Amino acid sequence: MVKHVFRKIFGTKNDRELKKYFARVKEINALEEKYEKMSDDEIKNEFEKIKNQILEEVKNGADEQETLNKYLNDVFAMVREAGKRVLGMRHFDVQLVGGMVLHEGKIAEMKTGEGKTLVATLPVVLNAVLGKGVHVVTVNDYLAQRDANDMGRLYEFFGFTTGCVVGGMEDYERKQAYQCDVTYGTNSEFGFDYLRDNMTFDINDKVQRGHYYAIVDEVDSILIDEARTPLIISGPANKRVEDYVRADKVAKQLEKDKHFKVDEKDKVVLLTEEGIRRAEELFEVDNLYTPENAILAHHLDQALKANYLFQEGKDYIVRKGEVLIVDEFTGRIAEGRRFSEGLHQALEAKEGVEIQEESQTFAETTYQNYFRLYKKLAGMTGTAQTEATEFIEIYGLEVISIPTNKPVIRADKNDLVYKTEEEKFEAVVKKIKELHKKGQPVLVGTTSVEKSEYLSRLLKKEKIPHTVLNAKNHEKEAQIIAEAGKKGAVTVATNMAGRGVDIKIDDEVRELGGLYIIGTERHESRRIDNQLRGRSGRQGDPGESQFYLSLEDDLLRIFGSERIKNIMDRLGIDRGEHIDSKIVSRAIENAQKKVETMHFEARKHILKYDDVANEQRKVIYAFRDQLLDPEFDIDKKIEEIREEFVEYILSEAEIFPHSLEEDFDYDNLIAHLKEYTGIEFTKEELSGKDYETLKEYLVNRLKEEYEKKFAEASDEDKNRIQRQVMLQVLDESWRDHLYMMDILKTGIGLRGYNQKDPLVEYKKESFNLFQELIQRVKVESMKVLHNLQIEYQQPEIDPDIAEFMDAIKGKNIDEILKNIPEIPEEMEQADMDEIMKQLESQTEALKAEFEAKQQKKRVKRNDPCPCGSGKKYKDCCGKSPKF
Repeated sequence: MVKHVFRKIFGTKNDRELKKYFARVKEINALEEKYEKMSDDEIKNEFEKIKNQILEEVKNGADEQETLNKYLNDVFAMVREAGKRVLGMRHFDVQLVGGMVLHEGKIAEMKTGEGKTLVATLPVVLNAVLGKGVHVVTVNDYLAQRDANDMGRLYEFFGFTTGCVVGGMEDYERKQAYQCDVTYGTNSEFGFDYLRDNMTFDINDKVQRGHYYAIVDEVDSILIDEARTPLIISGPANKRVEDYVRADKVAKQLEKDKHFKVDEKDKVVLLTEEGIRRAEELFEVDNLYTPENAILAHHLDQALKANYLFQEGKDYIVRKGEVLIVDEFTGRIAEGRRFSEGLHQALEAKEGVEIQEESQTFAETTYQNYFRLYKKLAGMTGTAQTEATEFIEIYGLEVISIPTNKPVIRADKNDLVYKTEEEKFEAVVKKIKELHKKGQPVLVGTTSVEKSEYLSRLLKKEKIPHTVLNAKNHEKEAQIIAEAGKKGAVTVATNMAGRGVDIKIDDEVRELGGLYIIGTERHESRRIDNQLRGRSGRQGDPGESQFYLSLEDDLLRIFGSERIKNIMDRLGIDRGEHIDSKIVSRAIENAQKKVETMHFEARKHILKYDDVANEQRKVIYAFRDQLLDPEFDIDKKIEEIREEFVEYILSEAEIFPHSLEEDFDYDNLIAHLKEYTGIEFTKEELSGKDYETLKEYLVNRLKEEYEKKFAEASDEDKNRIQRQVMLQVLDESWRDHLYMMDILKTGIGLRGYNQKDPLVEYKKESFNLFQELIQRVKVESMKVLHNLQIEYQQPEIDPDIAEFMDAIKGKNIDEILKNIPEIPEEMEQADMDEIMKQLESQTEALKAEFEAKQQKKRVKRNDPCPCGSGKKYKDCCGKSPKF
């Protein structure tokens, strides 16, 4: 009550923030007339002056953000004026507010149709002046290309370059795009480029140049919805395919409720005591949970999920003998994506299609940890307040709700609840028929591909022309959704297909009541429902929205149908009748809040585990960057490691600091030294020394032999070999480590049964694994380098030079020169001119020939080899020396 009164008097925190922003809008508006009077060149010159002032102040130690804030009013006023001239669009006052929110590293919640794409141009131009690169992240390639092309014209006005990163690009094209002042792209492209950059063997092969400032469009979709799925680069893991089939057969022989319980809320399947015993019988093992049977237990867990939690047509589809994921949030086929940890193979076994090899993780991160790399992060969306807690807790991003340019007059009606799904869809079709007859356009939202196709069949039966939108072609999709506001249009869309494109209506449709939104089911997240509603009523347009539900819908069935069912029974609701009540709508919203909280906790749980791996990832990637840095003193690093390497060999031979000399097993030590270094030692040279003296002797001897090995190599070749060996060992060891971490994560939950916190246990175990990884990298690198056989190739000599060298071999150069005829003193000038012309002609010809040969020699390391082998130059003729 007190809180409510306080808010009424002083306003909410959001209100107070908006007051501050709108005060600054007045200051920007006051500059509009000044820049309107300027020519294009005058504005550009003024902008260049401000840019140079900012750079000068930052160079002299001024805080970057404070300096940008100082010049924000002028830059925003200039961008607004350039927008009018270049794009034919003037930023509204609320868009200026959105720009300030984004510049401050916050989330701007702006309703659909408020022009978020244009809003982003304001902070992009302001932050681009620092020359560190600004990334604008979108949900698909089509939007990235569209926005880069459209807004790129505005950035060009201010002298900035614009790049776009989309699927299918070559590395050099990606690098060019990241070198631009502004780079558009999708979240997955940015994330995977980061992972690939940390797998390169040459610093010049990296495409990204840092993570300074990112603006994420549809921030809720990218940082919340897609954050459930980690970014993984993987390769074959060589697991046995028959194990998946065996686990699937066992899962299908177990009885639900007797042998296992299905928890649809938490999306887990739990074996009962009786179920564990039955599974052990079927697998013919004594104990399913011993370390040697851990893989079987894991396969069974995934097989149970595949058979009893994942539905064909909703979670995945089978097409041409392949299991394809259906994206939960867009209803599109997630091309190229596979469920991890053996779940995809479990689904393939369930459906009886060919089982593809399970993959091993080579590199991975989460979207949370990728986007937390940026020094400054901001986002924009139409729906963020429902997830405000998660944004602030995970990303440190505050959500600011910005009012619409024109008031929203859309009528959002109460939900209609029916007893059965059949009755609900009958009512939906009846309503669509009624609206279509009068010409009012309808956008119908479904929660799955299966439901959209079912509704489509019902509409066809009623001969209602319509478009079904669950396609993969973003460009076509955007075009269809843009036409969904035309008179008589009926569009069935799975969730929020076509995001980023406004549905515009004409005056005739306005007269009919605007776009009518029908939701055929409540989504688990209120945000997705709000996105559907938000397609109608943009920029003060009229519109209506209503959701049709049934007690058989997943959300009501799992989370709250009993209370509603009791109400319906008490009221004596007959077939075809429905409840239209605010109480019911509130009950449904409460159910959604429960699910949102549950999903938030699940994402937080995943992140807690990934944070452990992320700290390790930072260490490994930082060391990788050192190895790629030409300035890094790798010789000094090897010197440091050599002593640890010798200590390791001694410990393997069971010789320790406090061991007595008479207990040293020299034969064992000599064998280990031969294995690890390739060097033959004798008992005589090693004996008679205590531990410290022996260690010092071995360190010096290894150094001496090592230097001999590289004596003929140039410093450049020696450095290159050392770097490549250490990088290869580091990458292989890191991949093995990630595999061990996956296995650890799979079984760590069982520690909870022993009254231990699984996360604490995971941290302990993963730390031990990481310590082992560091030691393995050091030891294996030194072992490979010491055992390396280096073969030097003689450089190829030009055939013409070789022929000349053969001709003069053994001859006196002075004698050769004497035989060259002298030029007569009395030579006519004309003759001299002719000779000079011939000489010039021959010189030009020789010069051209020389340049052609040099061009061949200037082949880049990653170019195709000129010899025609099909390999890269660095792996073929450019590979010298061999090792």
